[in-house]
Amino acid sequence: MALRPVNVNMKALDEWVVGRFWAQALGWEVSSEGPGVTNVEPGGDFTWPDPAAICVDVVIVPEAKTPAKNRAHIDLATTSAAHQAELIARLKDLGATPVDIGQGDVPWTVLADPEGNEFCVLEPREIYRDTGPIAAVVIDCVDPRAMARFWGEATDWNVHEVTDQHARLRSAKDVGPYIEFLRTPDVKTVPDRVHIDLLPYTGDDHEAEVARLYALGAHDLDLGQGDVPWKCLTDPEDHELCVLAPRRTP
Repeated sequence: MALRPVNVNMKALDEWVVGRFWAQALGWEVSSEGPGVTNVEPGGDFTWPDPAAICVDVVIVPEAKTPAKNRAHIDLATTSAAHQAELIARLKDLGATPVDIGQGDVPWTVLADPEGNEFCVLEPREIYRDTGPIAAVVIDCVDPRAMARFWGEATDWNVHEVTDQHARLRSAKDVGPYIEFLRTPDVKTVPDRVHIDLLPYTGDDHEAEVARLYALGAHDLDLGQGDVPWKCLTDPEDHELCVLAPRRTP
């Protein structure tokens, strides 16, 4: 039994505006799963779920983003210095704005989407040469080693490069983006604006997978979601996550 990361879930006042931004940023397609939910996925022959891409689901909420920096964000990959410059210019034309989160003089650029969700446009890095447009989903944490243990056991992804400062996971098929845990001094002060959705494999029991996460240190999360087919939880450092029920045939 194992779970697979399938979506980056973002909350938004206007899910269509934010979803359309990310679709244009990534060169992907946008669709609607239902009222208040906008899906952003690769086009062509891509069929969700597939480890070749972590998709983006934007969900409408009544609360605007606070000034607090999100504890999870997307890093975008580039292939050359020219590509990085071109992508930054295009993202600004789409409505992204530069933000200062104390990054100092670094080779990557920090921007925010139209509702203030921070993300990074990375300089070319060999490790991200084959990830697709999303290089990584980066999560701030206190203990990268502990996060690597939890998420490595929660999912079927392989754990790479674990240190006191940083940990990295990637699909066992070595395709698609990474999930990375970065040690920071920040602690949770507001509900997470961005989180990862996990999905059981076909034939696996949803409740059994949730119980397995409890045993690994997850906790229940009540967001007022009511009676829904997915389960809201937090990991041992209080990062939010959802265990989805399948919405399509894999």
